[in-house]
Amino acid sequence: MAVSLRRMTTRLVNLVIDAARPEALAGFWAALLGWHIAVEESGEVDVRAPATDGWDLDLVFVPVPEGKEVKNRIHLDLASTTPTHQAELVARALELGGRRVDLGQGAVPWVVLADPEGNEFCVLEPRERYADTGAVASILVDAHAPELLASFWARITGWPVQAREGDVLVGLRAPSGRGPWLEFLRNDDVKRVKNRVHLDVAPPAESDQAEAAAEVVAAGAAPADLGGPALPWRVLTDPEGNEFCVLTPR
Repeated sequence: MAVSLRRMTTRLVNLVIDAARPEALAGFWAALLGWHIAVEESGEVDVRAPATDGWDLDLVFVPVPEGKEVKNRIHLDLASTTPTHQAELVARALELGGRRVDLGQGAVPWVVLADPEGNEFCVLEPRERYADTGAVASILVDAHAPELLASFWARITGWPVQAREGDVLVGLRAPSGRGPWLEFLRNDDVKRVKNRVHLDVAPPAESDQAEAAAEVVAAGAAPADLGGPALPWRVLTDPEGNEFCVLTPR
């Protein structure tokens, strides 16, 4: 599906992770990344990077009753500066309660781990592309059609395409050139359950949420009905069925 690249006003504001124990899981990630817990309310816990890191999103942990069933379609890749630093990050993650994971990756230079609730993440070997990203190198999204899915997200976030690796990977980067990449990696696995990790976008303050959500739908999103009570945000799915939220203006 072709997607127009007309710039929209929504921007990325959160990466949200479902959790059985949000406070404990937020503590793991804050300690591993060297970030701090900024918000604790109604069971939600937000972890925030220092201004020097370049990460402009909140890492948000929300309580859910459902357990993790399948490999996440969205995960974090952590950056390292030297082989020694990579080994230190792996050791720190294991010390905090993470574990090694075998997804059939074989002999690769990165290390695949899972946090205490089983969410997969990778500690990458040093790579030039991620030399200036801060603690998180990339938010990585599995995609059947990386180019098309990246085009959709480029439009609704304002992050332009900055990297391509054939038809396998497409990478977006914030216009500021700071913080993590948002990358779409070819993967033919079929999505079977609601994602436990999702992105939130929001329109700017004083704008109209309904109008922003309608623009996002016109760009290729679809309404999602996850049941439950009425919420102040709009839950949508991207062109490959990944849930995300359009929050209130901010």
